[in-house]
Amino acid sequence: MEVYLAQPRGFCAGVVRAIEIVERALEKYGPPVYVRHEIVHNKYVVESLKNKGAIFVEELSEVPPKAVTVFSAHGVARSVEEEAAARDLPVLNATCPLVTKVHNQGKRYIARGRTLILIGHAGHPEVEGTMGQVPAPVLLVQSVEEVKALELPADTPVAYITQTTLSVDDTKDIISALQARFTDIQGPDIRDICYATQNRQSAVRDLSKLVDVILVVGAANSSNSNRLREIGTEAGVASYLIADGSALNPEWLKDARTVGVTAGASAPEVLVDDVIEAMRRIGPVKVSVLPGREENIEFRLPAELAAS
Repeated sequence: MEVYLAQPRGFCAGVVRAIEIVERALEKYGPPVYVRHEIVHNKYVVESLKNKGAIFVEELSEVPPKAVTVFSAHGVARSVEEEAAARDLPVLNATCPLVTKVHNQGKRYIARGRTLILIGHAGHPEVEGTMGQVPAPVLLVQSVEEVKALELPADTPVAYITQTTLSVDDTKDIISALQARFTDIQGPDIRDICYATQNRQSAVRDLSKLVDVILVVGAANSSNSNRLREIGTEAGVASYLIADGSALNPEWLKDARTVGVTAGASAPEVLVDDVIEAMRRIGPVKVSVLPGREENIEFRLPAELAAS
């Protein structure tokens, strides 16, 4: 069986930074370190950090007084930051810098007197954090239909921002609908879309031209991993989301001569290796890596954790 690995795949700079913040906090302060929400959406990552002494909570009320607290890569609402400050919790903010950039864009648009529209998925922690960071009501739209249903006059000064785990391709139809609906509209430059989301989606499109089946290594609650699977399916290739090698169904590969493997931005390479090993138990496998974009972006750690 020919196996092609997408390039790039797996961890992005924001995920690497978030995990490193938790690991360095555990080294510097000792366990336990409390993390609000899953640091990234991957069970393997969360479990490995739990084993090192991280405790994951959904609400700050679960954090004891004075305990070191980490905010996840997805970002949090202002109310969460204020609650932590009121309780005097020592906080390390692992919000991805590209998510923070979206927060700041939203605040700037509001300051200019515009009505803000957020393109994203309801209930996703990043969306909840962004809506809670902006000091004004935010209208969430998830589809072209929801754009049409907005109860705003066409000449309303509006602006839009997008969830980082959606790519240029994911949002272009909604943005077009907004531009058709409103006469006075502003939005971020297309280059402000998360580079990692776009690169991983482009790599899956390249992969889909070469393979019979695509396996996307990632968690069921990972927005960007689910989107990678959908892109493979949209390209006409049988595509499956798989947590690790133990979840591999041999039926998926029954008639496949070529298999493409990629991984969501929160999935570590060790899980990709695990899936390949599971394939080797089914039959001989030859692995090659596709040419693709090299990513060499690194985000700085918070000052209190930076190496001296």
